[in-house]
Amino acid sequence: MAEETPTLDDYRWLRKVSGLSEKSEEAARIALPNTLHSVVVRQDGRAVGMGRVVGDGGCHMQIVDMAVEPKHQGRGIGKAIFSALEAWLQRTVPDTAYVSLIADGDARHLYAKFGFEPVMPASIGMARFYRGDPAKR
Repeated sequence: MAEETPTLDDYRWLRKVSGLSEKSEEAARIALPNTLHSVVVRQDGRAVGMGRVVGDGGCHMQIVDMAVEPKHQGRGIGKAIFSALEAWLQRTVPDTAYVSLIADGDARHLYAKFGFEPVMPASIGMARFYRGDPAKR
């Protein structure tokens, strides 16, 4: 595992094969340099997993792009990625920082092991897609 930002191609490919919504090349080119922290897992030189932290670095951060190639899932790679991101957050974030994430499906069980909790009913996540829903492309 390396503390590095995924390449544009690795990022878009891992999102696609892991079932996350696809991101345009333009969007990814803008997003990746703005990563606060990221890890990439490689096997035989090829990216098989990634995770990123984005945000303002002080008050608000979000864990995003947790993705593992399907044939490598169930081997602890996702847990190792999340553990590395969590270790960085523990070392880095100031007091009162708010770190959030969106838990898709059963991933919530992994995140709960690291102390993340649902925020409902006090809060509910909301989203808006600009220029079309990527899931419908």
